[in-house]
Amino acid sequence: MNESRTHVPPAPGRRGPVVAIGNFDGVHRGHRTLLANAREKAAARGVSSAVLTFEPHPRAYFQPDKPLFRITPQAEKARVLARSGVDAVHVRAFDAALAGMSPEAFVDELIAGALDASGVVVGYDFHFGKGRAGTPAILTELCAARGIGCDVVPVVEEAGAPVSSSAIRAALAEGAIARANALLGYRWFVLGEVRHGDKRGRTLGYPTANMALPEGCGLAHGIYAVRLSADDVVRDGVASYGRRPTFDDGAPLLETFVFDFAGDLYGKEVGVELVGFIRGEERFDSAQALIAQMDRDSARARELLAEQDGLESML
Repeated sequence: MNESRTHVPPAPGRRGPVVAIGNFDGVHRGHRTLLANAREKAAARGVSSAVLTFEPHPRAYFQPDKPLFRITPQAEKARVLARSGVDAVHVRAFDAALAGMSPEAFVDELIAGALDASGVVVGYDFHFGKGRAGTPAILTELCAARGIGCDVVPVVEEAGAPVSSSAIRAALAEGAIARANALLGYRWFVLGEVRHGDKRGRTLGYPTANMALPEGCGLAHGIYAVRLSADDVVRDGVASYGRRPTFDDGAPLLETFVFDFAGDLYGKEVGVELVGFIRGEERFDSAQALIAQMDRDSARARELLAEQDGLESML
């Protein structure tokens, strides 16, 4: 059982869903504990479970000119939530109406109204309503007055530190993929369309599937052991994320070389998960020096991919 710190039971007559509420950027281990709590509470009451989340991220709404490093942009978040075991996922637009809503209106219009919830589950640091005025304590009080159950899930820790979206962003920015994946509980991944590049990799003996990652992506530039999923087949590979300093210092791209594969991926929607970090981005004096290093990177990637990390894949 995923225990909650604060628990208020619902009124006996309420039969609506138990709803987990949050932004859920990353859908990390802390979030997944919260989702499991909602599923368990729903099962115990014989009702359905659901998630209420918001798009865009509130920080992106309030600071549109400041790119936000989303751990899971909308498509990736939807995939992880869909695999979380909840019965329904509701996405509410974070707009001026929601941003200006009082805590009381949030409960009346969304929780009691649109969702007809019998219970809600939130994290210990959840805030809602205009100016983030609503707190877990206020939510508990408002829900209790309306016969709605409320559970507040305490912090989840890893190695004595809170599991948080901020900690995961910091780990990805450092290239600490093993730490980021441990905090997530699955291997961090990206989804996107393979685009045409300058085809320089083909001339080097390393043809790549190229993807532009979302604006604001703070992933460390460097070389990674990866797996790529296309057409329901997952293949091992090695990827470079960065500006290609040996040649052009262009816009950042994720360039994936798929081992033992000669097919065409252009225009396909693919997923790439990061398994391990190999080295930082470097500039080489010649194409020959780069190829020699790519050979070593590929060998190291195969070693990392042969290891078992026990983590879930979202590909």
